[in-house]
Amino acid sequence: MEKGFSQLTDHELLEKKKEMKSNNILNAVLLGLMVGISVYSTITGGFGFLTVLPLFFVGSIVSRRNKNKKQLEEELNSRNLK
Repeated sequence: MEKGFSQLTDHELLEKKKEMKSNNILNAVLLGLMVGISVYSTITGGFGFLTVLPLFFVGSIVSRRNKNKKQLEEELNSRNLK
């Protein structure tokens, strides 16, 4: 099980911040792929389950990323780290 941000050392927190920045590219590719699948599905077969499913994953990825980013920033600010 992964430790919470409050249990990490300063060095580990800064490493997590770098890791989150590098994951932004992967997240952008995944989001673009999911939106592309939804658009393609809508064009070829109309609106249906396969259109909504990728959009659900887009929302899930974005909300999880925003939550983690906010928690990390709060912990960095509480420790006066940049």
